[in-house]
Amino acid sequence: MVNEDPNQQDHDGTPSQTSALQEHPNFSVHPSVSMHPSVSAHPSVSMHPSVSAHPSVSIHPSVSAHPSVSIHPSVSVYPSISAHPSTLAQPSGLIQPSSSGPEDLSVIKVSKRRWAVVLVFSCYSMCNAFQWIQYGSINNIFMNFYGVSAFAIDWLSMCYMLTYIPLLLPVAWLLEKFGLRTIALTGSALNCLGAWVKLGSLKPHLFPVTVLGQVVCSVAQVFILGMPSRIASVWFGDDEVSTACSIAVLGNQLGIALGFLVPAVSVPNIDNPDELAYYISIMFYVTAGVATLLFILVIVVFKEKPKHPPSRAQCLSYALASTDASYLSSIIQLFKNLNFVLLVITYGLNAGAFYALCTLLNRMVIFHYVEEGVIVGRIGLTIVLAGMLGAVISGIWLDRTKTYKQTSLVLYIMTLVGMAGYTGTLNLGHLWIVYITAGIIGFSITGYLTLGFEFAVELTYLESEVVSSSGLLNVSAQVFGIIFTISQGQIIDNYGTMPGNIFLCVFLTLGAVLTAFIKADLRRQRILRMYL
Repeated sequence: MVNEDPNQQDHDGTPSQTSALQEHPNFSVHPSVSMHPSVSAHPSVSMHPSVSAHPSVSIHPSVSAHPSVSIHPSVSVYPSISAHPSTLAQPSGLIQPSSSGPEDLSVIKVSKRRWAVVLVFSCYSMCNAFQWIQYGSINNIFMNFYGVSAFAIDWLSMCYMLTYIPLLLPVAWLLEKFGLRTIALTGSALNCLGAWVKLGSLKPHLFPVTVLGQVVCSVAQVFILGMPSRIASVWFGDDEVSTACSIAVLGNQLGIALGFLVPAVSVPNIDNPDELAYYISIMFYVTAGVATLLFILVIVVFKEKPKHPPSRAQCLSYALASTDASYLSSIIQLFKNLNFVLLVITYGLNAGAFYALCTLLNRMVIFHYVEEGVIVGRIGLTIVLAGMLGAVISGIWLDRTKTYKQTSLVLYIMTLVGMAGYTGTLNLGHLWIVYITAGIIGFSITGYLTLGFEFAVELTYLESEVVSSSGLLNVSAQVFGIIFTISQGQIIDNYGTMPGNIFLCVFLTLGAVLTAFIKADLRRQRILRMYL
């Protein structure tokens, strides 16, 4: 067991206005609320942001001042919060739950377990990402082993993108209904199951079995991609959320790095199918063993939420959560937010280009460097390791500066410059230049992927992270990923690698221009400033 951190974050100051909160659709104060003579407000008591504290207005005990908050002593303010009068006026302006609630909102404190939770999540996300790219990184070898086309092997990667789109809302509903632990267990279990199914595909005629195993892993990914920003907000303090989100995303990136490197060095390009099956089986057995171990760790380590909320933002999220909001109404509300819509498009263009580049890297490199499969792994490793560095640096930078728009624009332009350099140098025969340009692409594009999650949370604060920052952004990424992979693959087959990469550069340019039009409406920061 991991003990709770005894050092508690300070929280002082009382809110003096409610204008920022009133922007949220779930916040309202009934205009007909009137003074009851038996009710008074003690001068030392600060009211909850949802309750008016005007000297001439007192709240009748039987009158509700918020759609989800009743002031009557016997009525619950929050599903897990008792609305006893003593809980409505806290020095910090926060609601305090009853002793029977799962978390105490009167205390803001981070838990030591948070690091174990994010580390375990990062590890099983890594395993799932490894299985995504393990076929594409040695595309030519699996083509020869199973006797299928390059396009068929590409679909082993694209099935990850395809399954995410229809399953987002059901999984988001499950997360809201059953919580983080249930989703983590389901995702890691499916990842483990898919890895074991692949062990039944070690014969050239069993390609459908490997497809089945990959589809199971792709379903597991739906339970994984939406988690980073949710884990960060539920478990980490205000000054840690961007860093925590970066660490959670890093696991996925490390898995892609290993997916480029390990198959290239462990599965040789040989013609004997029996010998080739032996090397493939070793990779599959190790993957299944690691996935099983990680599933056990999730059972042991993962908790639903900490005992105390780790930040003011999370405390407000608990207090103002709407229990009857539908996902449809939430999505409609999100698409009325022009800044968020622009971010969805630009994020999809950036991430889609990354997915296409990773999926088709083997075909592009072998096109110019025949029989150099190991080079593919090294270039892919360079992209991802540089990306991990970019994710960490951008996370730390955002925690300190909160310059979301400026940073996203800089990273977008860096991605475009790196992609243009990669396009122009891939066919020159100078691998050191290819490594440099690939590193620039990885640093900027992965740094942007991490930033995008947190930027979306800022733009849509008090909406569900699973639907907004994680869900719709990832749907956009999958849609553009499928379009870019198929289109660029066809362009490479018919016209060569340079036209295919120019195709991506055009859309990255469009994304950079659209990013410049996003207004940095940082709602979470604006609301939190009321409590500082």
